[in-house]
Amino acid sequence: MALALSLGKRGEGAVWPNPAVGCVIVQGTRIVGRGWTKPGGRPHAETEALRQAGRAAKGATAYVTLEPCSHTGKTPPCSQALIDAQIARVVIACTDSDPRVSGQGIAMLEAAGIQVEIGLWEDQARADHLGFFSKVDQGRPMVTLKLASSFDGRIATATGDSQWITAAPARRLVHAMRARHDAVMVGGGTARKDDPSLTVRDLGISRQPARIVISKHLDLPLGGKLAQTASQIPLLLCHAPSADPQLVKAWQGIGATLLPCAISAGQLDPHDVLQNLGNHGLTRIFCEGGGGLAASLLNAGLVDRLIGFTAGVAIGSDGIPAIGPLGISRLASAPRFKLHSAQTIGPDVLHIWDRA
Repeated sequence: MALALSLGKRGEGAVWPNPAVGCVIVQGTRIVGRGWTKPGGRPHAETEALRQAGRAAKGATAYVTLEPCSHTGKTPPCSQALIDAQIARVVIACTDSDPRVSGQGIAMLEAAGIQVEIGLWEDQARADHLGFFSKVDQGRPMVTLKLASSFDGRIATATGDSQWITAAPARRLVHAMRARHDAVMVGGGTARKDDPSLTVRDLGISRQPARIVISKHLDLPLGGKLAQTASQIPLLLCHAPSADPQLVKAWQGIGATLLPCAISAGQLDPHDVLQNLGNHGLTRIFCEGGGGLAASLLNAGLVDRLIGFTAGVAIGSDGIPAIGPLGISRLASAPRFKLHSAQTIGPDVLHIWDRA
């Protein structure tokens, strides 16, 4: 199962709206098939592993990180494929909460006389499939908020100078993290100030995550890097219904996808933004700021994982903070996270925190 989980991770960021599943088929003491969900969500992991195993799948054990599907979509159900291959035993890390599958895949296997075991490495599997479960259960993708800051929590000096607070190893790792998410998201202020491309670079990866910009008025540079690549790499713009129709038309004309979102307290409602992104099929979002967007997501309780890169440099209170005002008067009401891991990355410290 540990191998199946590691295989499943290979699909992260490339298989949405499907889950990134891994599957290993074992005949006796020999691995005869391995598979993981392929880009675009198909073929599924079980299908790939069965194809590799061939006739050796008969009487074998399949280890799969998520309950095999039981419904016919663009591909036949994986439960039926396991039955047809005459698999003798299926070990499942965790059940699927999708109502089209939940319990039905297991029932199909058991009805065919296949021995089914559930719960091996379940906690790890549920963590790996968090984005998929979040979309199914809550209608929204999971959100990872990444902050790269000075020791005193600043992302730039008072004049806006920010390149570079963290060193090259940390920045390279950020690109790898982008690649494992469906989309990279920033606020409109960051898009205007930094003119980012939000792509994965220098890792030999051709498939790019979608890019998301949260901009109430759509007042983004039509000559910037995002606009220049909108027809080649998916660009989603979340905006207010009242945004200038001419700007909406202009962005649509260069290939962007426009998502009008509800307004709450004068700003884009973060809950509605994420619901719209979930409706679009996204399961895993990597948010890179700025401070206003980070504060909005934290205040709304929508951040599932915090990733911090902290550099050994002090900028001072006149610098730009990593997180905007939260309006917190009592410490007890501040959003809290539990430490997942910490390590050094070059001269910087990486710390990862999960929602408490």
